[in-house]
Amino acid sequence: MRNHWDVELSFEEDGVHTMCEARLVGARAPGLAGHGEALRSAADRPLARIGEEVAAWRALDDLSHKLRAQAAGEIDDEGRRPAYLVY
Repeated sequence: MRNHWDVELSFEEDGVHTMCEARLVGARAPGLAGHGEALRSAADRPLARIGEEVAAWRALDDLSHKLRAQAAGEIDDEGRRPAYLVY
């Protein structure tokens, strides 16, 4: 069996805030999304790339936690015992 998921990153920026949504996409992807935000300090130069990198990192971190929680829940449901994921 072969399966393929992609991670799609979408950004919204207003010059101070950068928001990112990281979504798993694919025919059999679990349909989860993570969210992240970056805030530019008034003393910082307006470099959109840095805001996008920070917001993407936070969105991917949020997505990874949601994916781990979903996998642990499915293991619990299948095994009828607590799941302890080792990573």
